[in-house]
Amino acid sequence: MNLTTVRTRFAPSPTGFMHVGNLRTALYEYLIAKSAGGSFVLRIEDTDQDRLVDGAIDIIYRTLRQVGLVHDEGPDIGGPYGPYVQSQRLALYQSFAQELVQRGHAYFCFCSRERLESLKNQAENSGFSGYDRHCRNLPAEELERLLASGIPYVVRQKMPLTGSTTFTDAVFGSITVENNELEDQVLLKSDGFPTYNFANVVDDHTMAITHVVRGSEYLSSVPKYNLLYEAFGWEIPTYVHLPLIVGQDGRKLSKRHGSTSFDDLVAEGYLPEAIINYIAMLGWCPADNREIFSLSELCRNFDITGISKSPSVFDYDKLSWFNAEYLRRMQPADFLELIRPHLDPAFGEMKYDGPLLAELLQPRLTKLNQIGEMVGFLTVRQAYDPALFTNKKSKSTPELAMSVLPQAIETLSHLPDWNRTSIHDALMTVAEQLDLKTGQVMWPVRIAASGQAVTPGGAVEILVILGKAESLERLGIGLDLLANP
Repeated sequence: MNLTTVRTRFAPSPTGFMHVGNLRTALYEYLIAKSAGGSFVLRIEDTDQDRLVDGAIDIIYRTLRQVGLVHDEGPDIGGPYGPYVQSQRLALYQSFAQELVQRGHAYFCFCSRERLESLKNQAENSGFSGYDRHCRNLPAEELERLLASGIPYVVRQKMPLTGSTTFTDAVFGSITVENNELEDQVLLKSDGFPTYNFANVVDDHTMAITHVVRGSEYLSSVPKYNLLYEAFGWEIPTYVHLPLIVGQDGRKLSKRHGSTSFDDLVAEGYLPEAIINYIAMLGWCPADNREIFSLSELCRNFDITGISKSPSVFDYDKLSWFNAEYLRRMQPADFLELIRPHLDPAFGEMKYDGPLLAELLQPRLTKLNQIGEMVGFLTVRQAYDPALFTNKKSKSTPELAMSVLPQAIETLSHLPDWNRTSIHDALMTVAEQLDLKTGQVMWPVRIAASGQAVTPGGAVEILVILGKAESLERLGIGLDLLANP
């Protein structure tokens, strides 16, 4: 095995949607590999057959494709270390488990489910937890009898009972664990499937993985892995454990904090590239404190030394800031194409000025799912309180609006061309005629045309989008509302 080439693996279980924590792990594994010119491997861990979800593998492929994490080897494209699905590697695990037994580092355990359940119940009363190693030193004759009887068995790892195990993590440094704290974990289940821990070690070695990247919640399992590596005489990979992702309340990120899966975030209107950029910052800080990175820039700048030990807080406001930055940096034509699938259902059969709407929305939009609400007033007339005609900044009042709207309707109705320039000039004429400031004219027109105080764009843009007939009708309705509040 050549460990000079960096090789990382993303090994998700197909049990549902891609959550933020899984996606960050995949991203860091990808960046560690690509920043060193190495390989990024996709492996499907389906040893827990009871938790498999139909379609979950397709979700994994689709998510990685959407965010640009292209794997170099995997179940769909193959590679020199396949197969890349654990359920297709059962004979390999069984062979290595038998080898461990022969070497004296593992043993057959014939304890029934009932006995193990009894031990668990006793533990609640005695304070002792874990397996009591009942089958660890069975006499040879008894072992042969049990094997011949056909009684189901598992293979357990034979942990050292004294001493300690020390390992080094690239993020958390040197950690020592007393061996007497380690349970004789199951390596191979009675159905022939490996446990998560055993399959990981076998696969990582046989696939030449050099850097094992995962969440810090797995730190306590590392001594078990290292004892397996040592039992086989295999080289131990570099461990990179990532800080926990928590909500604003300091608790591990979960559904109670809001959307935590990639698909949910996209459905809320976040861009995949903004999500991946933000997730890169959850636990990693570049030397120059820069925040906006494309994926290729992340590959060039990522360094393990920048990973923090401290938990990272998932801040939806910060994610929204990232998203807004990405939206504002888009080319106008690209932005329009991005928002068309949201504009079309909002306007239905109505025609709309796409380029103008894109111009108005781009500097104001935070998430794509805001579009329907932001343009809703253009398609449906809003019921509103005439108090909206009051605005301290523009010194507008309902009484002033009563004098502005008739003059605006009269002037605008005679316009032969309906565009931004002609409408703007017409309203400036109204201001001159009434000896008013610009805002004292624009505010009443804007309220009457939109029925709301906050709009993307001002009075002129709203009138352009509404068209002449609809604009004049709305201004007339506003005037009636003022006359008959």
